[in-house]
Amino acid sequence: MANEISMRAAVLEGHNAPFKHTQITRPTIAPGHVLVRVKASGVNPLDLKIRAGMAAHAKHPLPAILGIDMAGVVEALGEGVTHFDIGDEVYGMTGGVGNVPGSLAQYAVVDARLLAAKPASLTLRQAASMPLVYITAWEGLVDRANVREGQSVLVQGGAGGVGNAAVQLARALGARVFATGSPGSADVIRHYGAIPIDYTNTTVDQYVARHTHGVGFDVVYDTVGGSSLDASFSAVRRFGHVVSALGWGSHALAPLSFRAATYSGVFTLLPLLTGQGREHHGEILREIAKLVDAGEIQPRVDERRFDLNGVHDAHALQESGKASGKIVIDID
Repeated sequence: MANEISMRAAVLEGHNAPFKHTQITRPTIAPGHVLVRVKASGVNPLDLKIRAGMAAHAKHPLPAILGIDMAGVVEALGEGVTHFDIGDEVYGMTGGVGNVPGSLAQYAVVDARLLAAKPASLTLRQAASMPLVYITAWEGLVDRANVREGQSVLVQGGAGGVGNAAVQLARALGARVFATGSPGSADVIRHYGAIPIDYTNTTVDQYVARHTHGVGFDVVYDTVGGSSLDASFSAVRRFGHVVSALGWGSHALAPLSFRAATYSGVFTLLPLLTGQGREHHGEILREIAKLVDAGEIQPRVDERRFDLNGVHDAHALQESGKASGKIVIDID
């Protein structure tokens, strides 16, 4: 039997290698941190890129514990932590990048600033599906674009993880929401309150004319990158705002400039990688929890279940593109 200070973890020792399921030493609590017994770990596309060594912006030296999102129960408090109690159920985007251990383990020592009490109306499993995508949506729509009631918002890729979160958050903020997607994603987009736009059969000029009388959208949130970001520069109205969570590549800015519109990027990992701005992640998650408990936001979670021994299978499902919502791994 393992001694009481050990824990089970899925450790990645090499890029694209199988996860090693092993007993390791439980982490030691530090000032300003809490010890969390991890109950659930959300799977993000970024987790797969880190595992494959394809995320230069989110390097995680190996061997490492992956898992960016988590939900769990506070087991111990570090010096200086006053806003949590032992037994609190919490959620957050807490590690798995930048040499910060992630959530694919029974316990994690987490900077308390990154955490918030989970929404009371959700299970820990549901809460673990939310942090990365909803923080990213909030930073784009609220922090950058200041979306207000009555504005028109276009979400590029509305059925994806960040896209779905952005659709729901924009609706909760009182905007009229439109979202691009494939024909097969129209029902999902419509279910969460946006008007679907089939980008495979509709040009930018056509959907701008149809939905905005040719004026353009007040805010465009690009969650896809590449040609979708170029389309966003042509879909925004004069003096409007374009936000992108995937602003890589080379893009012509003339369509944006001709509209006197503005652009900003979102890099949600920055507080984890640099230590700066971690308080704001906790603040965002507290606001998201209020919207969830008010019935304004509902996470999409795939019903299939995986445990710590099934991390590879969970990643395979994510890679297949066949998940019906966020994939969550049950840890404990």
